[in-house]
Amino acid sequence: MVSVAPELWDLLDRAYRGGALRAEFAAAWDNGRAFLAAREALRGRCPLVVEWKGSHRAPGDEVAPIDLRIDHVFLVSCKYLSRIMINASPAHLFERLLQGGHGVRGGDWYVEVAGRAYQDLYEAVAGTLGLTGLPDRACDLRAAQRKALANALRTGWPEGARAGYARLGDEVAEATADRWRSALTVGSNSEAMLWRILRMGSAPYFVLGASPTEPLRLRVATPWDWRLHYRLVAFDCQPQRGGQPRVAWRAEIVDRHSRAARQVCGHVEVRWSHGRFGASPEAKLYLDTPHRDVPGYHPI
Repeated sequence: MVSVAPELWDLLDRAYRGGALRAEFAAAWDNGRAFLAAREALRGRCPLVVEWKGSHRAPGDEVAPIDLRIDHVFLVSCKYLSRIMINASPAHLFERLLQGGHGVRGGDWYVEVAGRAYQDLYEAVAGTLGLTGLPDRACDLRAAQRKALANALRTGWPEGARAGYARLGDEVAEATADRWRSALTVGSNSEAMLWRILRMGSAPYFVLGASPTEPLRLRVATPWDWRLHYRLVAFDCQPQRGGQPRVAWRAEIVDRHSRAARQVCGHVEVRWSHGRFGASPEAKLYLDTPHRDVPGYHPI
């Protein structure tokens, strides 16, 4: 196995001997044995080279989140107890539809889509906490000031700011869903965006991991494979009111051979990445449908 530093091996050794991650080590070992035996994978052939890519940032515009490469051919993504599919800037997801890499992160999404509500919340917070040296406008906050606000708000919103945050969440969710729908009305780009959401690329790869209820052992199809078997009927999104800004998404799919209707659902949380006011918001896209039920995800 290559591309693993001695320091990382030492860390793994300590983690294994410590015993706290015993279940995770056992699950990973069982997944490796299943991958070795699977007909769609190694078919009992011991690999010559296993390369660890997880700690490297992809230099190109890669769709698949690859962690391991086996014998220069088999690509594997390791996904343990996570339903997060995409972590991107809101503009990259809702306006560029995940095209062309992550690109420039852009400005503050809250300021852009719900500026008045965002400013009102900021004023309510700044007037309650008693912090000095803060600017009059939320959009003028510098990194150190954002950090100070996030630290002061670690335990929650002050009493006078809770209604303001609820209003901000609703307005951001409504405006975000509108922008996403507007971007999807131009041409037939919903299908390509769904492939990016599901992390389908030009080559098939495998997902080894665990869900809260069962092992996760899948082969992920390519868009070419997907289109041979399925047809996208509709892609829709709706704001979810209450709490932090959320947008639900749903894809309606038909099996081309059986004509059976399928559905893939999820949601996006548009939230600060380093605590309240800590940094510009990011978009975390979750898959709510179990992986095994997603068209194009094939158990091995």
